[in-house]
Amino acid sequence: MKILVTGGAGFIGSALTRYLLTQTDASVTLVDKLTYAANLNSLAPVSDHPQYRLLKLDICDGEAMAAVFENEQPDLVMHLAAESHVDRSITGSRDFIETNVMGTFQLLEAARRYWDALPGVRRDRFRFLHVSTDEVYGSLGSEGLFEETSPYDPSSPYSASKAASDHLAIAWHRTYGLPVILSNCSNNYGPYQFPEKLIPLIILNAMHDCDLPVYGDGSNVRDWLYVDDHVKALMLIAQNGRVGERYNIGGGNERTNLQTVETICDLLDQMLPAASARRGLIKFVTDRPGHDQRYAISAAKLSGELGWRAEQSFDTGLKRTVKWYIDNQDWWGPLRQGVYHGQRLGLTDTKDAR
Repeated sequence: MKILVTGGAGFIGSALTRYLLTQTDASVTLVDKLTYAANLNSLAPVSDHPQYRLLKLDICDGEAMAAVFENEQPDLVMHLAAESHVDRSITGSRDFIETNVMGTFQLLEAARRYWDALPGVRRDRFRFLHVSTDEVYGSLGSEGLFEETSPYDPSSPYSASKAASDHLAIAWHRTYGLPVILSNCSNNYGPYQFPEKLIPLIILNAMHDCDLPVYGDGSNVRDWLYVDDHVKALMLIAQNGRVGERYNIGGGNERTNLQTVETICDLLDQMLPAASARRGLIKFVTDRPGHDQRYAISAAKLSGELGWRAEQSFDTGLKRTVKWYIDNQDWWGPLRQGVYHGQRLGLTDTKDAR
């Protein structure tokens, strides 16, 4: 099978690429613009694989995407390319609209024209998996879970752009027949995650005796999904999911942000003892604009139809993640020094959203 992965040098995309090349016999072509969040070092374990090919391209370039389909002849597209950090979307929403909405449009159009020209058997087996987020559903109350039928109610420029791309993907299936499947996942974490996201940011700040910023009062709830469990679900959905359907992928690991930060502190105190308990580094800061209170997602459809189960609990997955960051300064060190220093993002007035 020939698989085209967009955004394959990012956090989830690189985990997916490593999985495909080490656990399947697929040939993988990776398309990535190589923005600040991409990291080729995340692909070092498979960079010499004979069935791996990297193309530095922007999905917003329609002609380039058409050429990729023509030259690579994929059987499956796994579309992960996206601007993904909510805080950055507050101060730079244009990039999110261009990449997540217009980029998805260009990719869908290139895929549609390619699929239309395929011969019968190949046309029948072609699939386009559009990978999205639970943030499109907005904020939950204190009870209940997001389901595939939950209405969309995005709160941030990021989630709004992803909601738009989801609607485009489904429209291209309903209007043109393109065999699209959607997935919406809860918050991912694990090795190789760019250190602007909550878990790696807290791990690295705590390792360096820096403040551990917690938005608001820390009561916001997230459902955490270990990245390797996510990529296994994606492959299962791509191979066995029903065309035109969406599948939610949740870890079933709800924690308040404060609980998550405190657990990281306790793990680091055990693995890398310091002079004083790291919980003392926690600092409550001004909340993020439009901060959703709670996410929690039901994976009942995915489990019932396709038999998926998360292998990692939050406790086992977080322990693995903390240990990985302790052991892999060669990966994150250059990022902290040259790309992102751990500074607060996402505080601005509205005139800067361009």
